[in-house]
Amino acid sequence: MTSAPPAPPRPLEDRSTVGSLARQAMGEAGTGVALLALVAVFTLAAPKFATTGNFTNIATEITLNTMLAVGLTFVILVGGIDLSVGSVMALSAVVAGDVLTAEDLSVGVAVTLAVLVSVAVGMACGLVNGFVSERWRVPSFIVTLGMLNIARGAALDYTDAKTQYDFPQGFSHFGTATLLGVPALFWIALAMVAAGQLVLTRTVFGRLVFAIGSNEEAVRLSGHRTSVVKVAVFVIAGLCVGVAAITYMARLNIASPILGGGYELSAIAAVVIGGASLSGGKGSMIGTLLGACLLGVLTNGLLLMGVSDFQRQMITGGVIMVAVVVDHYRDRLAARLG
Repeated sequence: MTSAPPAPPRPLEDRSTVGSLARQAMGEAGTGVALLALVAVFTLAAPKFATTGNFTNIATEITLNTMLAVGLTFVILVGGIDLSVGSVMALSAVVAGDVLTAEDLSVGVAVTLAVLVSVAVGMACGLVNGFVSERWRVPSFIVTLGMLNIARGAALDYTDAKTQYDFPQGFSHFGTATLLGVPALFWIALAMVAAGQLVLTRTVFGRLVFAIGSNEEAVRLSGHRTSVVKVAVFVIAGLCVGVAAITYMARLNIASPILGGGYELSAIAAVVIGGASLSGGKGSMIGTLLGACLLGVLTNGLLLMGVSDFQRQMITGGVIMVAVVVDHYRDRLAARLG
């Protein structure tokens, strides 16, 4: 009696498609499904959750985290990390706050200069992070940890540890303005996500970012200057920090040297929950946006359910740990399915 012949192997195209679908299911699509599930749970558990006013609050709350996460997506895609974004945000804000409160400038000129100064400070700090890390081959974790302390100390020294306020009225009004029922600041965050996605998917620079995160040595041997790209992603992260600093000031009408504490962890969490790999080479801006939305919905829903601050921190930390574990097994599962 002869045994049945083994089934023919699937074509390479089919296996590649299955693996790709598996990665997507555990990346962007998985985050989207988890977000919808959270919305459904909180809609049933918290009567005030599914209201227009509350969704507006969520959009407002996730704006800053989304902006910071856009810049960190570039850094994480090349296998780096930036722990200094919160402190650099504070430094950018207080320097820009000085410009906004200058008495000899008109409102329009003051706001324009403040935006430029904030972005310039953020990009300068990002340039230092990237240059030191690449020039002396120091892990970005160590370099940005140093910048975290430098920027925070500089912000405190610059203001003598005092909070700035009384910004021009027009500037403050923009922080509370809405467009089509959505906070105007959130539209800016969405524009940054769209621009980041365009750069990553439609430019040579974006392809190099992914390639460096996957195999830096291969990119270097092909003739590309990987150091330039890796410094550039830190500069982009600094640019996003500068925009986030102005957003913070417009929303709350203050510039404090102690603002931004812990913001870097939330932004990193949004990127990882969105499907990015901490080892680099995998991720997307859409996933980052979904990750920021998931964190915002989780925090807001738990608050409406009466969960204490300490318990919310524990639950949020658990979600981040799950996301890291999923990141560890994502490629292994995709390879098996492929």
